[in-house]
Amino acid sequence: MATHVSEAPTLRKTPLHALHLARGCRMVPFAGYDMPVQYAAGVLKEHLHTRAAAGLFDVSHMGQIALRPKSGKVEDAALALERLVPQDVVAIAPGRQRYAQFTNAAGGLLDDLMVANFGDHLFLVVNGACKTADEAHLRKHLVDACSIDVLADRALVALQGPKAASVLAKLCPEAAAMRFMEAGPRPIRIAGGTIDCFLSRSGYTGEDGFEISIPAAQAEAVASALLGDPAVMPIGLGARDSLRLEAGLCLYGHDIDTTTTPVEAALEWSVQKSRRSGGARAGGFPGADVILSQFEQGAARRRVGLLPEGRTPVREGARLFADANSADPIGAVTSGGFGPSLNAPVAMGYLPTSHAAVGGLVFADVRGQRLPLRVSAMPFVPHHYKR
Repeated sequence: MATHVSEAPTLRKTPLHALHLARGCRMVPFAGYDMPVQYAAGVLKEHLHTRAAAGLFDVSHMGQIALRPKSGKVEDAALALERLVPQDVVAIAPGRQRYAQFTNAAGGLLDDLMVANFGDHLFLVVNGACKTADEAHLRKHLVDACSIDVLADRALVALQGPKAASVLAKLCPEAAAMRFMEAGPRPIRIAGGTIDCFLSRSGYTGEDGFEISIPAAQAEAVASALLGDPAVMPIGLGARDSLRLEAGLCLYGHDIDTTTTPVEAALEWSVQKSRRSGGARAGGFPGADVILSQFEQGAARRRVGLLPEGRTPVREGARLFADANSADPIGAVTSGGFGPSLNAPVAMGYLPTSHAAVGGLVFADVRGQRLPLRVSAMPFVPHHYKR
């Protein structure tokens, strides 16, 4: 009898794949793509360079979607999207964007995303591992009001760090005047012509910076022009993770997922008063009864920052205990590692609300040893957004 050997799924490549290989990057599978994890400089130097100057990240695995109102009125697209997210989308002014989450019937998070108002339509950026499910979710619920256009022919890069604005202004002078969470079409000028890009002043590092959506055919030209500036270093997934962890930012599938609500995840700030109880458009999104009751009564657990008291990093999955001897865990670490900017280990995880106060002490099980961690405020490193 013949034995069937299943082949590993073929990894997709971003439009910048050849550029990564040419620069000697180590590649790893991530969200179905062959992605750069680190370059020759290494994660530590990449991380610190981003904090001090500017780093360029390939995030083309993310999903880019245009939500176009069939009525021609962007307000109708916003109202339609509010059926699926607890955020006030109607209030996003043209040229601005907002952080949001898709919720399920239990109040859990299907994904987190960015929503921008481009004047005549909404522009969404969703997580790479969730983008196929997100597209199906949108088509299932919003086709009456919107056309859903997946922009598969675009790359996405992030330029992050204190020198990001001065670097990008050389190619796009309009970028310098943008403020945090401004977003919209902007031209980038490089040798050979002008490229129509979408820019937002945002990112995933806690630093000032920009996310740039580029037609795929021009992605390498734009990336090469940015990397031609001595202030810019290419950055892989390794430093992207340590930077966002220091900034106290959630990674979908780790710190937030279908079992966590926005209140449990300490994301209350992202849900505007208009969508809460008593607001102009309260509720109306999946899981509203659960989420709004948690706003009123609190949640049983909460995402917290954790600082290990020592040099040993405490990794994702480590169980958390109320003391050094108890047998029953009270929570778990969802992200953890070394924070290069702090020169110390950092982590985040979930604890019962009764143990979530800043300054409290809990213990993690690390290879059979109980290591103390102090509950900490986040971010661990101050944000430097251009307000």
